[in-house]
Amino acid sequence: MNTYKKLGLSILFDALGYVSIVFPPFDFIWAPLSAYLMTKMYKGREGKIAAVISFVEEALPFMDVVPTFSLMWFYTYVLNPKKSTTKA
Repeated sequence: MNTYKKLGLSILFDALGYVSIVFPPFDFIWAPLSAYLMTKMYKGREGKIAAVISFVEEALPFMDVVPTFSLMWFYTYVLNPKKSTTKA
């Protein structure tokens, strides 16, 4: 998947996480789905760790403001670019 397509999806998925601020029961659906999507977007150990963090962050009340997907994109393509270019 293209780097910037992943960024766009990351921003979209982070925005979906904000829905639970208005409609809290959405967390019951979004928390496991966000963890699943994180493992599909980012492979390997980092993706699994990010999926656990994403699940916990979405499941806990008032933690939805953390943009987990965007932070993972930033980590993968800005802070750790050498590793990501071999996987892409």
